[in-house]
Amino acid sequence: MPEAVIVSAVRSPIGRAMKGSLKDIRPDDLATQMVAAALAKIPELDPTEIDDLMLGCGQPAGQSGFNIARVVAVQLGYDFLPGVTVNRYCSSSLQTTRMALHAIRAGEGDVFISAGVESVSSFITGNADGLPNTKNPLFDAAQARSAKLAEGGVAWTDPREEGLIPDVYLGMGQTA
Repeated sequence: MPEAVIVSAVRSPIGRAMKGSLKDIRPDDLATQMVAAALAKIPELDPTEIDDLMLGCGQPAGQSGFNIARVVAVQLGYDFLPGVTVNRYCSSSLQTTRMALHAIRAGEGDVFISAGVESVSSFITGNADGLPNTKNPLFDAAQARSAKLAEGGVAWTDPREEGLIPDVYLGMGQTA
């Protein structure tokens, strides 16, 4: 049975909800910074060798919604990397570590990112996907391209080939 080991770990500072130094940082941006910092500690790892990004989140909605794990993967530039968001409330990130361990032991992969994020300060923007001000403005241009594509007459092309970021907020009907 393969053994699982943790090769890198990072932690963000802790801030006061609604008042602290992290109150204006979106949870998807914070998680992206932390995952990037963890990966920077192991430069010999080829990101294409990562099997999955598992991200725990006690309140996966609002700014933490839209499968935040996949949003983080795309923000990192790892469009090839699947992401799964896990909700087990206070033990969500611990659950992702367990899931990675189980996957490695079962032979389903070798390299997993186990992470977690929570931002009580962002709850004010809503607790469900689609409420106002919950989508990351980083993806505004990508959403505009998707809307134009949905009108028809334009063939889809990989936005990364043009140095652009893809739309992580595509509706289910557009991805099928």
